[in-house]
Amino acid sequence: MEGTSADEAAVACAARDYIEGWFDGDPTRMERALHPELAKRSLEQDASGAESVRTLTAREMIDMTASGEGQREDVDDRRIEVEVHDVSEGIASATVRSALYVDLLQLLKTRDGWRIVNVAWRDR
Repeated sequence: MEGTSADEAAVACAARDYIEGWFDGDPTRMERALHPELAKRSLEQDASGAESVRTLTAREMIDMTASGEGQREDVDDRRIEVEVHDVSEGIASATVRSALYVDLLQLLKTRDGWRIVNVAWRDR
């Protein structure tokens, strides 16, 4: 990793704001973690087996967080792993693992700090 330890810590903090904000129903933390141009994607299958990519925006994630969607999904096993993979000149990648999800994050360092711009995720 080429980033400073401060950058690595800030990337991990953004990742924690994202996942803990989701489970705690805290839209302020979620909004702080996300870039307004977020694209969060997952591969889904319908009953016939046809695949499609579902995309969520930052606004949808913030609104879903505020409505308590993540709180309804919260489980007793609240272990959360955040692994920062790379920090280099304003870009970063990290993985968040919880009992329910695996999220691959891509972040950019903006004037407001590190923000998540892309997420690919799946259920565990």
